[in-house]
Amino acid sequence: MSSVTFEKATRVFPGQERPAVDHLDLEIEDGEFLVLVGPSGCGKSTSLRMLAGLEEVDDGRVLIGDRDVTNLPPKSRDIAMVFQNYALYPHMSVAQNMGFALKIAGTDKAEIKKRVEEAAKILDISDYLERKPKALSGGQRQRVAMGRAIVRSPEVFLMDEPLSNLDAKLRVETRNQIAQLQRRLATTTVYVTHDQVEAMTMGDRVAVLRDGVLQQCASPREMYDHPANVFVAGFIGSPSMNLMTLPLTDDGVRFGDSVVNVSRDTLKQVSDSTAVLGVRPEDLVLGDSGVPLEVDVVEELGSDAFVYGRAMIDDVEHSLIARVEARTPPAKGATLHVQAAPERVHLFATDTGERIS
Repeated sequence: MSSVTFEKATRVFPGQERPAVDHLDLEIEDGEFLVLVGPSGCGKSTSLRMLAGLEEVDDGRVLIGDRDVTNLPPKSRDIAMVFQNYALYPHMSVAQNMGFALKIAGTDKAEIKKRVEEAAKILDISDYLERKPKALSGGQRQRVAMGRAIVRSPEVFLMDEPLSNLDAKLRVETRNQIAQLQRRLATTTVYVTHDQVEAMTMGDRVAVLRDGVLQQCASPREMYDHPANVFVAGFIGSPSMNLMTLPLTDDGVRFGDSVVNVSRDTLKQVSDSTAVLGVRPEDLVLGDSGVPLEVDVVEELGSDAFVYGRAMIDDVEHSLIARVEARTPPAKGATLHVQAAPERVHLFATDTGERIS
């Protein structure tokens, strides 16, 4: 097992001016489960492929442990990768698929059989070792792909959106299995996904990328409570944070007829007459007074309920999401009154989008 380090790692695809990955600085600790997350085209898969040796590094370095692997071929990096499409050989049995890399490496047959059976037991696929991939479900195929990685006992696991081909229920089950497996094996793991719920529930830390640039790397709780900028604030969290550009007063941010109090030291950091106010849906408090919110959609999730509606604030219409009582949600078309819990708001600079502490 080893740590992983990106030192200003950059990748520019031929014919492109803007880097796909731009001076990525990131340290992943030995045994850590780190999730790379971001929208499509943000550079997360490219970063993973740079680590795997499948993409060139045009500038900077990539290290596994103390070894500079920037220019090493994939086979010399001691990594194992789990792909989105499983990449199983259809003519081979499960056991043959899992042990193929060991066979190519010249490992003794008895040792291959032992490792395959151990991995199959961990993944609960011992009964399927003689089957072909076509006889397996999507979830079972994914476990075979993971088993193929496990038998190699690599220094680092790389997973590129491994759950995207599974249905919603199976995706939840499998992500829990992957997280439990990683903690059991304690192997350094870099996991790529576009699903921020996956990122928040699986990772020891989460790294958010946008346009090839690292926006923030922190624990899920730290990122949820203290997003570094407007992009992270809007991307992390489901439903997403309410973000509104609102005028400032001497005491804080004007939210309808009320003022969300902000300390004077914080206000001194703002050079504009406005700021971006961020409020999580659970931090919009319902009451008899406050900003009128007209309900458009009610999303009932059993234990939770969220209303999606519109509110006029300073003559500008804003779309807002608020969490409401799950047992007695309001009807569509109803009007609620909401206030922002002052101790739970987030403030960002209008011009840069950066967090104002």
